[in-house]
Amino acid sequence: MAWSIAEVARMSGVTSRTLRHYDEIGLLPPASIGGNGHRHYEEADLLRLQQILLMRELGLGLREIRAVLNSDVDQVAALRGHYRRLLAERDRLQTLARTVARTIAELEEGRGNSDMARINRPENLFEGFEPGRHEAEARERWPEQWESSRRATEGMTAEEMERWQREVTAQMIRMAEFMVAGTPVADPAVQAEVDAHYQGVCRFWTPCAAAYKGLGQTYLDDPRFRGNFDAIAEGLAGYQRDAMAVYADTRLS
Repeated sequence: MAWSIAEVARMSGVTSRTLRHYDEIGLLPPASIGGNGHRHYEEADLLRLQQILLMRELGLGLREIRAVLNSDVDQVAALRGHYRRLLAERDRLQTLARTVARTIAELEEGRGNSDMARINRPENLFEGFEPGRHEAEARERWPEQWESSRRATEGMTAEEMERWQREVTAQMIRMAEFMVAGTPVADPAVQAEVDAHYQGVCRFWTPCAAAYKGLGQTYLDDPRFRGNFDAIAEGLAGYQRDAMAVYADTRLS
């Protein structure tokens, strides 16, 4: 049995544009291409796509994925390896969720006090985070922005990095509060929060309107980023994306 590119996109959630890109780079060529140029995929291609998506979830770049798929690794053995890594990632996300929950509780308990008084043990803010896990992919996808960000982070002291991480967590919580309250993303208070987010991003690289909207879309589309947002409040990644799009259209265009 064969499936069209539209059917594969519907089943997998991968856009037709991405599937065509995978074909162009030799990662997922279709089983056949009709005289009208339509791509058709068979069961083996669907299994290969599952492998690709699993490895994307686990943080591998496209070149690494292609190298793995082109090797002679047994398919079942490879899936077992992916399964072990997924279980490890599940455990990491559970730890991360506990970290965020603890931070929320401490921030709520300490409201009205100084920022430093809110956090009992600052090192607990970072349990479960792996800052370097996205580095290779970011360097591959956005080399100029990656280099700019690298220079900026290298210039930060440990104290400055800790303060920045604290600000990011508190900012996500404030956005979650707006979302839960049903505040429209175009509301001036929400947009003021997005402006603070944009200024924070500009410490590392300066996105134009399209790039900033793309960053917001990445928060929603990338399961790892989305997991970080939704660990604070379900749907926060989408709310953040929409608020950033409004900001980009009104302030950066």
